Amino acid sequence: MRLLHTSDWHLGQTLHNYDRTYEHQCFLDWLLDTIVSEEADALLIAGDIFDNANPSSAAQRQLYSFLQRAKARTPYLQIVVIAGNHDSPGRLEAPGPLLEAHGTTVIGNVVRGRDGVIDLERLLVPLRDRDGTIKAWCLGIPFLRPGDVPRVEVEGDAYLNGIAALYRQAFELARSRREAGQAILAMGHCHMVDGQSSQDSERRIVIGGTEALPASMFDPEIAYAALGHLHLAQRVGKKEHLRYCGSPLPLSFAEVGYQHQVLRIDLEGAIAREVTPIHVPRAVEMLRVPAKPAPLAEVLAALESLELDPDLPPACHPYLEVRVLLDGPEPGLRAQVEAAIADKPVRLAKIEPTRKTVGGEAAEALTLDQLAQLQPDDIFKRLWQQRYGEDAPDDQLSAFSELMMPGDREDA
Repeated sequence: MRLLHTSDWHLGQTLHNYDRTYEHQCFLDWLLDTIVSEEADALLIAGDIFDNANPSSAAQRQLYSFLQRAKARTPYLQIVVIAGNHDSPGRLEAPGPLLEAHGTTVIGNVVRGRDGVIDLERLLVPLRDRDGTIKAWCLGIPFLRPGDVPRVEVEGDAYLNGIAALYRQAFELARSRREAGQAILAMGHCHMVDGQSSQDSERRIVIGGTEALPASMFDPEIAYAALGHLHLAQRVGKKEHLRYCGSPLPLSFAEVGYQHQVLRIDLEGAIAREVTPIHVPRAVEMLRVPAKPAPLAEVLAALESLELDPDLPPACHPYLEVRVLLDGPEPGLRAQVEAAIADKPVRLAKIEPTRKTVGGEAAEALTLDQLAQLQPDDIFKRLWQQRYGEDAPDDQLSAFSELMMPGDREDA
Protein backbone atom coordinates (compact mmCIF):
# COMPACT_ATOMS: atom_id res chain seq x y z
CA MET A 1 0.00 0.00 0.00
CA ARG A 2 1.28 3.46 -0.88
CA LEU A 3 0.55 6.60 1.14
CA LEU A 4 1.31 10.29 0.70
CA HIS A 5 1.88 12.41 3.82
CA THR A 6 1.35 16.18 3.72
CA SER A 7 0.43 18.87 6.24
CA ASP A 8 0.37 22.58 7.03
CA TRP A 9 -1.19 23.82 3.82
CA HIS A 10 -2.33 27.04 5.53
CA LEU A 11 -4.87 27.80 2.82
CA GLY A 12 -5.82 31.48 2.95
CA GLN A 13 -2.43 32.59 4.25
CA THR A 14 -1.06 35.92 3.08
CA LEU A 15 2.63 36.81 2.96
CA HIS A 16 3.09 40.36 4.21
CA ASN A 17 -0.43 41.17 2.94
CA TYR A 18 0.05 39.54 -0.48
CA ASP A 19 -2.61 37.00 -1.41
CA ARG A 20 -1.26 33.48 -2.08
CA THR A 21 -4.30 31.82 -3.65
CA TYR A 22 -2.38 31.26 -6.89
CA GLU A 23 0.50 29.49 -5.11
CA HIS A 24 -1.81 27.27 -3.12
CA GLN A 25 -3.71 26.34 -6.27
CA CYS A 26 -0.45 25.46 -8.03
CA PHE A 27 0.44 23.17 -5.13
CA LEU A 28 -2.98 21.49 -5.09
CA ASP A 29 -2.84 20.93 -8.86
CA TRP A 30 0.65 19.45 -8.50
CA LEU A 31 -0.43 17.28 -5.57
CA LEU A 32 -3.34 15.88 -7.55
CA ASP A 33 -1.05 15.03 -10.47
CA THR A 34 1.39 13.44 -8.01
CA ILE A 35 -1.33 11.30 -6.44
CA VAL A 36 -2.15 9.98 -9.90
CA SER A 37 1.44 9.47 -11.10
CA GLU A 38 2.53 7.83 -7.82
CA GLU A 39 -0.59 5.66 -7.75
CA ALA A 40 -1.18 6.51 -4.10
CA ASP A 41 -3.83 4.57 -2.21
CA ALA A 42 -4.28 7.10 0.60
CA LEU A 43 -3.50 10.74 1.39
CA LEU A 44 -2.80 11.76 5.00
CA ILE A 45 -3.19 15.49 5.76
CA ALA A 46 -1.80 16.15 9.24
CA GLY A 47 -3.45 19.42 10.23
CA ASP A 48 -3.37 23.18 9.64
CA ILE A 49 -5.30 22.88 6.41
CA PHE A 50 -6.35 26.50 6.85
CA ASP A 51 -4.30 29.42 8.13
CA ASN A 52 -6.88 30.47 10.70
CA ALA A 53 -10.02 29.26 12.40
CA ASN A 54 -12.28 31.44 10.23
CA PRO A 55 -11.03 30.79 6.68
CA SER A 56 -12.33 32.76 3.73
CA SER A 57 -14.86 31.25 1.37
CA ALA A 58 -12.13 31.16 -1.30
CA ALA A 59 -9.85 29.08 0.95
CA GLN A 60 -12.67 26.66 1.77
CA ARG A 61 -13.56 26.40 -1.90
CA GLN A 62 -9.96 25.47 -2.70
CA LEU A 63 -10.05 22.60 -0.23
CA TYR A 64 -13.40 21.18 -1.30
CA SER A 65 -12.61 21.59 -4.99
CA PHE A 66 -9.40 19.64 -4.47
CA LEU A 67 -11.21 16.84 -2.62
CA GLN A 68 -13.84 16.64 -5.36
CA ARG A 69 -11.24 16.52 -8.15
CA ALA A 70 -9.18 13.94 -6.27
CA LYS A 71 -12.20 11.67 -6.02
CA ALA A 72 -13.01 12.15 -9.70
CA ARG A 73 -9.50 11.29 -10.90
CA THR A 74 -8.71 8.58 -8.34
CA PRO A 75 -11.98 6.94 -7.21
CA TYR A 76 -10.09 4.47 -5.02
CA LEU A 77 -8.18 7.14 -3.04
CA GLN A 78 -8.81 7.46 0.70
CA ILE A 79 -8.11 10.80 2.38
CA VAL A 80 -7.69 11.28 6.14
CA VAL A 81 -7.68 14.84 7.47
CA ILE A 82 -7.00 15.89 11.07
CA ALA A 83 -7.33 19.39 12.52
CA GLY A 84 -4.29 21.44 13.50
CA ASN A 85 -3.93 24.26 16.00
CA HIS A 86 -4.81 26.82 13.29
CA ASP A 87 -8.01 25.00 12.28
CA SER A 88 -11.48 25.25 13.76
CA PRO A 89 -12.37 21.64 14.67
CA GLY A 90 -16.10 22.24 14.27
CA ARG A 91 -15.81 24.08 10.96
CA LEU A 92 -13.52 21.39 9.58
CA GLU A 93 -15.86 18.58 10.62
CA ALA A 94 -19.11 20.25 9.54
CA PRO A 95 -19.21 18.75 6.01
CA GLY A 96 -17.92 15.40 7.31
CA PRO A 97 -20.97 13.29 6.37
CA LEU A 98 -20.83 14.52 2.78
CA LEU A 99 -17.07 14.03 2.55
CA GLU A 100 -17.22 10.50 3.98
CA ALA A 101 -19.47 9.50 1.09
CA HIS A 102 -16.57 10.42 -1.20
CA GLY A 103 -13.78 8.65 0.68
CA THR A 104 -12.60 11.50 2.93
CA THR A 105 -12.51 11.16 6.73
CA VAL A 106 -12.21 14.38 8.74
CA ILE A 107 -11.34 14.28 12.45
CA GLY A 108 -11.48 17.72 14.05
CA ASN A 109 -11.83 17.01 17.75
CA VAL A 110 -12.12 14.41 20.46
CA VAL A 111 -15.70 13.50 21.33
CA ARG A 112 -16.93 12.13 24.66
CA GLY A 113 -20.10 10.20 25.34
CA ARG A 114 -22.64 11.07 28.01
CA ASP A 115 -20.59 9.06 30.46
CA GLY A 116 -17.56 11.26 29.75
CA VAL A 117 -15.63 8.45 28.07
CA ILE A 118 -13.69 9.36 24.93
CA ASP A 119 -15.11 7.87 21.73
CA LEU A 120 -12.03 6.09 20.43
CA GLU A 121 -13.89 4.53 17.51
CA ARG A 122 -14.09 7.80 15.59
CA LEU A 123 -10.31 8.20 15.92
CA LEU A 124 -9.65 4.87 14.20
CA VAL A 125 -9.75 4.80 10.40
CA PRO A 126 -9.37 1.57 8.39
CA LEU A 127 -7.32 2.02 5.22
CA ARG A 128 -8.26 -0.30 2.36
CA ASP A 129 -6.60 -1.31 -0.88
CA ARG A 130 -8.33 -1.01 -4.24
CA ASP A 131 -10.08 -4.33 -3.69
CA GLY A 132 -11.60 -3.10 -0.43
CA THR A 133 -9.33 -5.19 1.80
CA ILE A 134 -8.12 -3.51 5.00
CA LYS A 135 -4.34 -3.10 4.81
CA ALA A 136 -3.78 -0.68 7.69
CA TRP A 137 -5.40 1.06 10.64
CA CYS A 138 -4.82 4.79 11.09
CA LEU A 139 -5.02 6.59 14.44
CA GLY A 140 -6.33 10.02 13.44
CA ILE A 141 -5.46 12.19 16.46
CA PRO A 142 -6.10 15.92 15.89
CA PHE A 143 -4.44 18.78 17.75
CA LEU A 144 -5.21 18.13 21.40
CA ARG A 145 -6.19 20.71 23.99
CA PRO A 146 -6.15 19.99 27.75
CA GLY A 147 -9.87 19.17 27.81
CA ASP A 148 -9.43 16.61 25.02
CA VAL A 149 -7.13 14.21 26.84
CA PRO A 150 -7.96 11.61 29.51
CA ARG A 151 -6.99 12.25 33.11
CA VAL A 152 -4.08 10.14 34.25
CA GLU A 153 -3.34 9.82 37.95
CA VAL A 154 0.45 9.64 37.70
CA GLU A 155 3.25 12.03 38.50
CA GLY A 156 4.39 14.52 35.91
CA ASP A 157 2.68 16.90 33.51
CA ALA A 158 -1.05 16.06 33.30
CA TYR A 159 -1.40 17.28 29.70
CA LEU A 160 1.61 15.39 28.38
CA ASN A 161 0.60 12.22 30.22
CA GLY A 162 -2.94 12.57 28.93
CA ILE A 163 -1.78 12.79 25.32
CA ALA A 164 0.38 9.69 25.73
CA ALA A 165 -2.55 7.87 27.32
CA LEU A 166 -4.89 8.76 24.46
CA TYR A 167 -2.42 7.49 21.85
CA ARG A 168 -1.95 4.34 23.90
CA GLN A 169 -5.70 3.74 24.19
CA ALA A 170 -6.25 4.32 20.47
CA PHE A 171 -3.33 2.02 19.65
CA GLU A 172 -4.72 -0.76 21.84
CA LEU A 173 -8.06 -0.50 20.01
CA ALA A 174 -6.28 -0.71 16.66
CA ARG A 175 -4.22 -3.67 17.81
CA SER A 176 -7.38 -5.49 18.89
CA ARG A 177 -8.84 -5.00 15.39
CA ARG A 178 -5.90 -5.66 13.15
CA GLU A 179 -5.19 -8.98 11.53
CA ALA A 180 -1.87 -10.49 10.46
CA GLY A 181 -0.02 -8.32 7.96
CA GLN A 182 -1.98 -5.14 8.71
CA ALA A 183 -0.03 -2.00 9.68
CA ILE A 184 -0.92 0.54 12.36
CA LEU A 185 -0.27 4.19 11.52
CA ALA A 186 -0.59 7.32 13.65
CA MET A 187 -1.34 10.91 12.77
CA GLY A 188 -0.76 13.90 15.03
CA HIS A 189 -0.41 17.67 15.06
CA CYS A 190 2.03 18.53 17.82
CA HIS A 191 5.54 19.67 18.70
CA MET A 192 7.86 16.77 19.43
CA VAL A 193 11.00 16.94 21.57
CA ASP A 194 13.99 18.38 19.66
CA GLY A 195 11.77 19.35 16.73
CA GLN A 196 13.35 22.03 14.54
CA SER A 197 11.08 25.04 14.01
CA SER A 198 11.06 27.35 11.01
CA GLN A 199 11.89 30.90 12.08
CA ASP A 200 9.06 33.45 11.84
CA SER A 201 6.44 31.04 10.47
CA GLU A 202 5.17 28.86 13.31
CA ARG A 203 2.86 29.48 16.21
CA ARG A 204 4.35 27.81 19.28
CA ILE A 205 2.16 25.17 20.92
CA VAL A 206 2.74 25.60 24.64
CA ILE A 207 -0.04 24.48 26.97
CA GLY A 208 0.33 24.11 30.73
CA GLY A 209 4.10 24.62 30.49
CA THR A 210 4.56 21.63 28.19
CA GLU A 211 7.08 22.52 25.52
CA ALA A 212 7.20 19.30 23.49
CA LEU A 213 6.19 15.65 23.45
CA PRO A 214 8.54 12.65 23.57
CA ALA A 215 8.83 10.12 20.75
CA SER A 216 8.23 7.41 23.34
CA MET A 217 4.49 8.15 23.24
CA PHE A 218 4.35 6.19 19.97
CA ASP A 219 4.24 2.44 20.52
CA PRO A 220 7.18 0.60 18.86
CA GLU A 221 4.69 -1.38 16.77
CA ILE A 222 3.44 1.74 14.99
CA ALA A 223 4.65 1.44 11.40
CA TYR A 224 4.62 5.17 10.64
CA ALA A 225 3.65 8.43 12.35
CA ALA A 226 2.51 11.24 10.02
CA LEU A 227 3.03 14.49 11.92
CA GLY A 228 2.12 18.10 11.31
CA HIS A 229 2.85 21.53 12.83
CA LEU A 230 6.60 21.99 12.20
CA HIS A 231 7.18 23.48 8.76
CA LEU A 232 10.53 21.82 8.08
CA ALA A 233 10.59 18.14 7.06
CA GLN A 234 12.43 16.10 9.67
CA ARG A 235 12.71 12.83 11.53
CA VAL A 236 11.67 12.57 15.17
CA GLY A 237 14.23 11.06 17.49
CA LYS A 238 16.31 10.09 14.44
CA LYS A 239 13.70 7.45 13.61
CA GLU A 240 12.87 6.89 9.95
CA HIS A 241 9.23 6.06 10.63
CA LEU A 242 8.40 9.13 12.79
CA ARG A 243 8.23 12.09 10.41
CA TYR A 244 7.21 15.66 9.84
CA CYS A 245 6.69 16.28 6.13
CA GLY A 246 6.80 20.07 6.55
CA SER A 247 4.69 22.69 4.80
CA PRO A 248 4.38 22.62 0.99
CA LEU A 249 4.91 26.39 0.62
CA PRO A 250 7.48 28.71 2.23
CA LEU A 251 5.64 30.55 4.97
CA SER A 252 8.39 33.07 5.74
CA PHE A 253 11.60 34.37 4.18
CA ALA A 254 13.53 32.12 6.56
CA GLU A 255 12.59 29.28 4.18
CA VAL A 256 14.04 30.88 1.03
CA GLY A 257 16.69 28.19 0.52
CA TYR A 258 14.64 25.26 1.80
CA GLN A 259 13.19 22.58 -0.49
CA HIS A 260 9.61 21.79 0.49
CA GLN A 261 8.22 18.30 0.08
CA VAL A 262 5.56 15.68 0.66
CA LEU A 263 6.48 12.17 1.77
CA ARG A 264 5.68 8.89 0.06
CA ILE A 265 5.35 5.87 2.38
CA ASP A 266 5.40 2.35 0.99
CA LEU A 267 3.94 -0.21 3.35
CA GLU A 268 4.91 -3.85 3.19
CA GLY A 269 2.69 -5.81 5.50
CA ALA A 270 2.87 -4.36 8.99
CA ILE A 271 5.94 -2.15 8.39
CA ALA A 272 6.87 0.94 6.42
CA ARG A 273 9.40 -0.43 3.96
CA GLU A 274 10.46 2.92 2.50
CA VAL A 275 9.89 6.64 3.08
CA THR A 276 10.71 8.86 0.10
CA PRO A 277 10.57 12.69 -0.16
CA ILE A 278 8.91 14.16 -3.25
CA HIS A 279 9.94 17.78 -3.75
CA VAL A 280 7.23 20.39 -4.31
CA PRO A 281 7.98 22.85 -7.14
CA ARG A 282 7.92 26.50 -6.08
CA ALA A 283 5.38 28.50 -8.07
CA VAL A 284 6.62 31.93 -6.94
CA GLU A 285 10.21 32.70 -6.05
CA MET A 286 11.29 34.45 -2.87
CA LEU A 287 14.28 36.80 -3.04
CA ARG A 288 16.48 38.12 -0.25
CA VAL A 289 18.54 41.08 -1.46
CA PRO A 290 21.30 41.12 -0.50
CA ALA A 291 21.95 37.67 0.95
CA LYS A 292 23.29 39.35 4.12
CA PRO A 293 22.44 42.85 5.41
CA ALA A 294 24.57 45.51 3.71
CA PRO A 295 24.88 49.33 3.73
CA LEU A 296 22.10 51.16 1.90
CA ALA A 297 24.21 52.19 -1.10
CA GLU A 298 25.16 48.55 -1.76
CA VAL A 299 21.57 47.43 -1.33
CA LEU A 300 20.24 49.97 -3.82
CA ALA A 301 22.91 48.97 -6.34
CA ALA A 302 21.97 45.29 -5.93
CA LEU A 303 18.29 46.07 -6.42
CA GLU A 304 18.92 48.10 -9.54
CA SER A 305 20.99 45.26 -11.03
CA LEU A 306 18.27 42.64 -10.49
CA GLU A 307 17.48 40.85 -13.74
CA LEU A 308 13.98 39.36 -13.82
CA ASP A 309 11.75 38.03 -16.57
CA PRO A 310 9.64 41.01 -17.72
CA ASP A 311 6.98 38.68 -19.12
CA LEU A 312 6.10 37.11 -15.76
CA PRO A 313 2.37 37.46 -15.02
CA PRO A 314 1.63 39.48 -11.87
CA ALA A 315 0.70 36.36 -9.85
CA CYS A 316 4.20 34.98 -10.50
CA HIS A 317 6.17 38.09 -9.53
CA PRO A 318 8.76 37.12 -6.89
CA TYR A 319 8.42 38.27 -3.30
CA LEU A 320 11.27 40.50 -2.18
CA GLU A 321 12.83 41.00 1.23
CA VAL A 322 15.34 43.87 1.35
CA ARG A 323 18.01 43.62 4.06
CA VAL A 324 19.67 46.90 5.00
CA LEU A 325 22.45 47.55 7.50
CA LEU A 326 21.94 50.96 9.10
CA ASP A 327 24.09 53.02 11.45
CA GLY A 328 21.28 55.45 12.24
CA PRO A 329 17.72 56.48 11.30
CA GLU A 330 16.93 56.54 7.57
CA PRO A 331 13.52 58.29 7.15
CA GLY A 332 13.50 57.91 3.35
CA LEU A 333 14.46 54.24 3.32
CA ARG A 334 11.27 52.83 1.81
CA ALA A 335 11.02 55.51 -0.87
CA GLN A 336 14.59 54.82 -2.00
CA VAL A 337 13.97 51.06 -2.13
CA GLU A 338 10.73 51.50 -4.07
CA ALA A 339 12.45 53.79 -6.57
CA ALA A 340 15.20 51.19 -7.18
CA ILE A 341 12.66 48.49 -8.12
CA ALA A 342 10.03 50.73 -9.74
CA ASP A 343 10.26 49.09 -13.17
CA LYS A 344 10.93 45.52 -12.05
CA PRO A 345 8.42 42.63 -11.92
CA VAL A 346 8.80 42.05 -8.20
CA ARG A 347 6.66 42.47 -5.07
CA LEU A 348 8.24 44.30 -2.15
CA ALA A 349 7.12 42.22 0.82
CA LYS A 350 9.49 43.31 3.56
CA ILE A 351 12.28 45.74 4.37
CA GLU A 352 14.43 44.33 7.17
CA PRO A 353 16.62 47.06 8.73
CA THR A 354 19.47 45.89 10.93
CA ARG A 355 21.53 48.25 13.05
CA LYS A 356 25.27 47.95 13.26
CA THR A 357 26.45 46.18 16.40
CA VAL A 358 26.91 48.57 19.27
CA GLY A 359 29.05 47.74 22.29
CA GLY A 360 27.48 47.19 25.67
CA GLU A 361 25.44 44.51 27.32
CA ALA A 362 21.98 43.63 26.13
CA ALA A 363 19.08 44.90 28.20
CA GLU A 364 17.62 42.45 30.65
CA ALA A 365 14.25 40.91 29.84
CA LEU A 366 11.31 42.49 31.64
CA THR A 367 8.91 40.63 33.89
CA LEU A 368 5.18 40.65 33.11
CA ASP A 369 4.59 43.10 35.96
CA GLN A 370 7.24 45.44 34.55
CA LEU A 371 5.74 45.19 31.07
CA ALA A 372 2.30 46.07 32.44
CA GLN A 373 3.72 49.29 33.91
CA LEU A 374 5.37 50.50 30.69
CA GLN A 375 3.88 53.53 28.98
CA PRO A 376 3.85 53.89 25.17
CA ASP A 377 6.74 56.37 25.21
CA ASP A 378 8.79 53.95 27.34
CA ILE A 379 8.27 51.24 24.71
CA PHE A 380 9.18 53.69 21.93
CA LYS A 381 12.43 54.63 23.69
CA ARG A 382 13.37 50.98 24.26
CA LEU A 383 12.69 50.01 20.64
CA TRP A 384 14.71 52.97 19.34
CA GLN A 385 17.63 52.02 21.59
CA GLN A 386 17.37 48.38 20.50
CA ARG A 387 17.29 49.20 16.79
CA TYR A 388 19.75 52.10 16.57
CA GLY A 389 21.94 51.68 19.66
CA GLU A 390 21.37 55.22 20.91
CA ASP A 391 18.77 57.29 22.75
CA ALA A 392 15.79 58.52 20.72
CA PRO A 393 16.28 62.16 19.57
CA ASP A 394 14.07 64.83 21.12
CA ASP A 395 12.33 65.61 17.82
CA GLN A 396 11.35 61.93 17.41
CA LEU A 397 10.05 61.79 20.97
CA SER A 398 8.01 64.94 20.36
CA ALA A 399 6.57 63.52 17.14
CA PHE A 400 5.64 60.29 18.90
CA SER A 401 3.97 62.18 21.76
CA GLU A 402 1.95 64.16 19.23
CA LEU A 403 0.80 60.93 17.57
CA MET A 404 -0.32 59.55 20.91
CA MET A 405 -2.39 62.63 21.80
CA PRO A 406 -6.19 62.12 21.64
CA GLY A 407 -7.64 63.41 18.39
CA ASP A 408 -10.30 66.07 18.07
CA ARG A 409 -13.77 64.77 18.93
CA GLU A 410 -15.87 67.51 17.23
CA ASP A 411 -17.73 64.87 15.19
CA ALA A 412 -18.50 62.68 18.21
